[in-house]
Amino acid sequence: MGKFVVKTTATGFKFDLKAGNGEVIATSEVYTTEAACLNGIESVKKNCVGEIEDQTADPVVAVKHPKFEIYLDKAGEYRFRLKAKNGEPIAASEGYKSLAGCKNGIESVKKNAPEAAIEKIEG
Repeated sequence: MGKFVVKTTATGFKFDLKAGNGEVIATSEVYTTEAACLNGIESVKKNCVGEIEDQTADPVVAVKHPKFEIYLDKAGEYRFRLKAKNGEPIAASEGYKSLAGCKNGIESVKKNAPEAAIEKIEG
């Protein structure tokens, strides 16, 4: 089973969503307060039901928020970001070499996030 790991950073708080095998599936931005970070986790749990908008496809088929957006980064790797109903990004992935790997990451978020426990660690 997956879990959200909340960490204190030099400038605030962030979370990683980890799969049952310990791999990081998605990461948050840095929040100024722990409460805001925990709200971000709740937002991921609520919004991870969104559809996928593949921005690498031609043509791009737009879907409504909440949604997962797949895009290519500067290194040419596939990444996704989860956007809430209001269009704000709430979690992002690491780079994947293949589109299939990126889509597997999204499926892992959909599977793990809704029931994931929250663990707080220092530093």
